[in-house]
Amino acid sequence: MPKTLSKVRIFADRDTACRSLAADLARQIASINEQGRNAVLGLATGNTPLPFYKELVRLHREEDLSFARVTTFNLDEYLGLTRDHPESYWSFMHDKLFDHIDIPAGNVHIPSGQPEDIESHCADYEQAIRDAGGIDFQLLGIGRTGHIGFNEPGSPRESRTRRIELDPVTRQDAAPAFDGLENVPTHAITMGCGTILEARRIGLLAFGQKKASIVREAIEGPITAEVSASFLQDHPDAAFYLDREAAGEL
Repeated sequence: MPKTLSKVRIFADRDTACRSLAADLARQIASINEQGRNAVLGLATGNTPLPFYKELVRLHREEDLSFARVTTFNLDEYLGLTRDHPESYWSFMHDKLFDHIDIPAGNVHIPSGQPEDIESHCADYEQAIRDAGGIDFQLLGIGRTGHIGFNEPGSPRESRTRRIELDPVTRQDAAPAFDGLENVPTHAITMGCGTILEARRIGLLAFGQKKASIVREAIEGPITAEVSASFLQDHPDAAFYLDREAAGEL
């Protein structure tokens, strides 16, 4: 295992992993707020972080975790989808998290699925992250292609927020949610690898036997643009939160 990777944490199941990461994040938010500034979070979508968001909502409702001084930036969004599309990441984040916590609406940032000018929109998104002071904590999942965000194989380490063509494997994985491959968008806007790697702290969640092979490549394989998650090996504070199945090939 590369010495440069900060931590690999293995848990009995995904719920335990998500509770641990949520508790860590709650402490980080409190510590940053005590410094008199907003905590800036980078957030991810998909099935993997659902227990994590559920636990954040519980911490808010039952243990007074406040998001009043939190600013968020989502990793990505499908191009072509309106905000109210059921599979848009705007809809996902509000349904699973934002509608259930006290975060101010103006503190939420998600790439547009229908920008008037894609290049300008991406540049503005990068500037908004800089204006917020940079990302304190970035949540990630990992796709079967090894992508973080939608940084598909071949994404440069220094890449920034941009339009990207989705890999066929990624689209196939999304097909059930869209009621068929033909309905899955072909492109997305994603934060780049360089954008993600500038986060001060990173936590990647991966669960299940189907993720074991790509998790092993990301942690123990070469650092390569063909597996963008492998770039985390060089990050000073990145941790993988895994269940036993996802860690099964380490």
